[in-house]
Amino acid sequence: MSYQPPTFSIAPMMDWTDRHCRAFHRILTRHALLYTEMVTTGAVIHGDRERLLGFSPEEHPVAVQLGGSDPGDLATAARICADLGYDEINLNVGCPSDRVQNGRFGACLMREPVLVGECVAAMKAAVAVPVTVKCRIGVDDQDPEEALDSMARVVVQAGVDGLTVHARKAWLQGLSPKENRDVPPLDYGRVRRLKAAYPHLPVMLNGGLADIAAGLAAIEHPEGRLDGMMLGRAAYQNPEVLLAVDPVLYGEPAPVASAEEAIEAFIPYVEARLAEGLRLNQMTRHLLGLFPGRPGARLYRRHLATEAVKPGAGVDVLRAAVAEVTRASTRAREAA
Repeated sequence: MSYQPPTFSIAPMMDWTDRHCRAFHRILTRHALLYTEMVTTGAVIHGDRERLLGFSPEEHPVAVQLGGSDPGDLATAARICADLGYDEINLNVGCPSDRVQNGRFGACLMREPVLVGECVAAMKAAVAVPVTVKCRIGVDDQDPEEALDSMARVVVQAGVDGLTVHARKAWLQGLSPKENRDVPPLDYGRVRRLKAAYPHLPVMLNGGLADIAAGLAAIEHPEGRLDGMMLGRAAYQNPEVLLAVDPVLYGEPAPVASAEEAIEAFIPYVEARLAEGLRLNQMTRHLLGLFPGRPGARLYRRHLATEAVKPGAGVDVLRAAVAEVTRASTRAREAA
């Protein structure tokens, strides 16, 4: 299979990029590659697959991110995910949490590139869909030049289809997972040097990108071009940035023109999930970042935060929250 690296993807984020989040993001962009949260190999093999891995056909293209370090388990989990219809299998070599360190996966695998290569080779042998890796530039006292080159060398030998690099070190001792997303300095130049050293390896950039314009400037830099960008918190905390993905990066109109239209397009999905017994806030929690800086945005968030959690809350709650923005915007225009 010929791998087409994604120009744009939305990062896998624990507790955030569940199937409801992905369904909403797909309304904002047809072309972004969406990711699941990280799922451990044990959960894939032994857990509730529908709950952990279920997705809607509308989510395509969608990738699953696996956490693990046993080549056999990763091969089995990859095969299960490929059979479920995922478009790509990604191995997590970047998460710095205590949980993944205790399980010997995530960012601590930056210290074991040979093992990562064995994992990638096993996954490649098990599935026909692309197998990719998401990593850091190094951990703790590692030299990022040596650490990232060592990782790239072994995964390329193993047949990896692409590498997404969070352009920061991870400090496994002394920094929390939250601090690891902000405190270690960004080094986009290191990722460009990696691409120069491995010109045939698809390399995508992650870390510190605030919006599509910032991502484009970073991947189309005079010092070296990268193959794509991945946005994480910026895409989640301000979903409206995704409205620029299709027109700016793919030359097509956005699927909807505004946050209001996106919510209206999301309502049939919400109604279907409510009919299945889910609670409204399980879906609306992914919409709290809409309308940044708009009149009424605080009232919108407050209404959802207080009303969507109540038993029996329905789409009328969501529409009432949007109405707060509409009324505030009207008042602001009249006062201008």
